[in-house]
Amino acid sequence: MAKVPAEQHKTDLLIGGAGFAGLALAIALRQGLGESFAVTVVDPALGALKSKDPRASAIAAAARRLFEAIEVWDAVAGDAQPILDMVVTDSKLDDAVRPTFLTFGGEVEEGEPFAHMIENRHLVDALVVKAKELGVDLRSGAVAGFENAANTIDVALADGEKISVRLLVGADGAHSKIRETAGIATHGWNYDQSTIVTTVAHERDHSGRAEEHFLPAGPFAILPLTGKRSSIVWTENAREAERIVALPDEEFHAELEKRFGLQLGDLKVISPRRAFPLGLFTAREFIGERLALVGDAAHIIHPIAGQGLNMGLRDVAALAEAIVDAARLGLDIGEGGVLDRYQRWRRFDTMTMGVATDGLNRLFSNSNDLLRLARDVGLGIVERIPALKRVLIREAAGFTGDVPKLLKGEAL
Repeated sequence: MAKVPAEQHKTDLLIGGAGFAGLALAIALRQGLGESFAVTVVDPALGALKSKDPRASAIAAAARRLFEAIEVWDAVAGDAQPILDMVVTDSKLDDAVRPTFLTFGGEVEEGEPFAHMIENRHLVDALVVKAKELGVDLRSGAVAGFENAANTIDVALADGEKISVRLLVGADGAHSKIRETAGIATHGWNYDQSTIVTTVAHERDHSGRAEEHFLPAGPFAILPLTGKRSSIVWTENAREAERIVALPDEEFHAELEKRFGLQLGDLKVISPRRAFPLGLFTAREFIGERLALVGDAAHIIHPIAGQGLNMGLRDVAALAEAIVDAARLGLDIGEGGVLDRYQRWRRFDTMTMGVATDGLNRLFSNSNDLLRLARDVGLGIVERIPALKRVLIREAAGFTGDVPKLLKGEAL
């Protein structure tokens, strides 16, 4: 007697990837559409009891409002360090003095810092807790493949299970398996640069000040964390970054101190040091048939402006609003018109930010004296025009353009 196959599991929406973007999207949709809307999130990292991500991220004010709207921010507010002040300098590595060319006050609105620094593990753990509380189906695993069917997309997981969904979302990072399987090409290029990331403890308090030193090899950013600690985002030529990361501790400390300076006293590296290659890549399309890409799966930009994570959360806010609006009208959430709305909403902003960060990197990451003079004059002009500085702060905070509800702190 032939064996009867088990019934295929069904869900409304499946998200591949449980980073900030994937989890935030799942939470926003459950809150907006209720328990009757089934959401599954699949990621190998969900097998761990706690996140082990050693990195830290800058959360812009609009992204913080999103986390407030989905009721996650209160759980991590005590671990978040507001950026109260920002200083930009430009010099050569061996210059005895690093003149300050630009300063920013840290408030986008009275009493509201334009950004916070937070360690990734705290925020990921809080998002997982909230997702479980709302009944999101969290699975340790991976999307192995998928194919379109009538009004659905059939997703195969790595453990062999198949799930029929109305919409598949790729939130699985820069090397997205979902994007690759869908045949969506990316356009862009690698920079001959890598960024070294680590955390340091220091003798004196940073007072909430962030510093960005523009050096010929690339920016060296000091970003304040809670306590007497800072996150370091240090850009170098790719080969030089590889050499520096491999140095013995004492020699690495010497290279770090040469760039960090002594303004905060003695330094101590307190987390693993890692180097990540840099590039600019944008998916040819952010959508496919019953498919949407968000976050790094859709776009990668240079970290020079600290906007990569925040761009992904803008994707989440736009896609969540498009889906919720469609579902409330009784429309098919995987239908082309719904996904077109999301893509139109996000393409221009993504391209603009990509061009801007690429231009900044090319302007600042070089040793050309004429370019250095031109950029320093430009920074000096911005420093003397408060209205222009306010515009730049609002752009960095995520409050320009057609802002989705969640980024305004409004519930869907």
